[in-house]
Amino acid sequence: MATDIKDAAHAVEAAAVMKLLPARPRLLALGEPTHGEDTLLDLRNELFRQLVEEEGYLTIAIESDCLRGLIVDDYVFSGTGALDEVMEQGFSHGWGAFAGNRELVRWMRAHNDGQPASERLRFAGFDGPLEITGAASPRQALTALHGYLSPRVDADLLPCTEQTLDRLLGADDRWTDPAAMRDPSRSVGRSAEAGRLRLLADDLVALLDLQRPHLLTTTSRDDWDRARLHGRTATGLLRYHYWMADTSPARMTWLVGVRDQMMAHNLLAVAARRPALVHAHNGHLQREKSTMRMGGRTVEWWSAGALVSARLGEGYAFVATALGTIRHQGVDTPPPDTVEGLLYALPADRCVVDARRLATALGDARPAPRVSPWFGYSPLDPAHLADSDGIVFVKDALQSRRRPQ
Repeated sequence: MATDIKDAAHAVEAAAVMKLLPARPRLLALGEPTHGEDTLLDLRNELFRQLVEEEGYLTIAIESDCLRGLIVDDYVFSGTGALDEVMEQGFSHGWGAFAGNRELVRWMRAHNDGQPASERLRFAGFDGPLEITGAASPRQALTALHGYLSPRVDADLLPCTEQTLDRLLGADDRWTDPAAMRDPSRSVGRSAEAGRLRLLADDLVALLDLQRPHLLTTTSRDDWDRARLHGRTATGLLRYHYWMADTSPARMTWLVGVRDQMMAHNLLAVAARRPALVHAHNGHLQREKSTMRMGGRTVEWWSAGALVSARLGEGYAFVATALGTIRHQGVDTPPPDTVEGLLYALPADRCVVDARRLATALGDARPAPRVSPWFGYSPLDPAHLADSDGIVFVKDALQSRRRPQ
């Protein structure tokens, strides 16, 4: 078996990853088992450079706020803004503080300098404007969508004025109250105003689609795509807030499901334009159902990767990343009877493994699931090895150069 596993492992290069796949996917998803490790971000950056130079990939999409991501995209595409401000304002979840992300943005801007527009790299955040403590107000997305439509379509077709939106939205802190995550009664998601906004958002998105032939002749494709992004985000946020106010046992299933649905819709929009590398937690990109324990209950939902895979088929590929150690977080050498332990015994510090070939080599004698002593790291599930197209294994994650604030 050791020989079979060794034969299934190759150097971490774009060419090795592509050999695992039947064709070049529209979305090549690279997962990670934990967030914020610069060892993994550096590996992602190198793989993206190779995909750009060797395979024609032109976009990277990461697990960060889709609206903030527009700031990063403007910078890498046209040089708008300053790097320090872009890193501070263009990322959610503190991701802008990591050296690996800063190096990615710096390299993309340098690469694009002097390139024709059709050959420039693009950046996308594909998460919703959501944090662990709650969700953003739908104001930015709704007003941007209305602002795009109002000068371009007959005023009689608009379902409302900007003033009506402002009145119904009210103060933004009504929407962002962190107490609403644990206390549904604090959410405004099922208020009369929120209900009216959901209908208006639906009509604005419908109008955008109804007027598509006209809008595509009077505006740039980038402006059109951004209007669609604002429409998706507005309706997704209003749906998320609606379920924030729910008191039934289905509340958390809806919330985590809506978040991954928003991710999936953003990824499908990215795939419609250009081939892209996607980088996020393994749990958001896997094909199998996601699960977690919360409040004494098991919550199950379909991840963004599962939703996208169901739509794109072979146009979506998922490569999971597995780690041996994260010693600065108390994750030491993996037990030898786990998947990570078997891979840790290989001579290379990092390798790409054919996941299906590995599953076949292991047969019915699947390794034991690894148990993490640190909540921030998720080991591979041996039962789902064959559900991924490959595994990138990294023996040791070194101390990151900067932690998020």
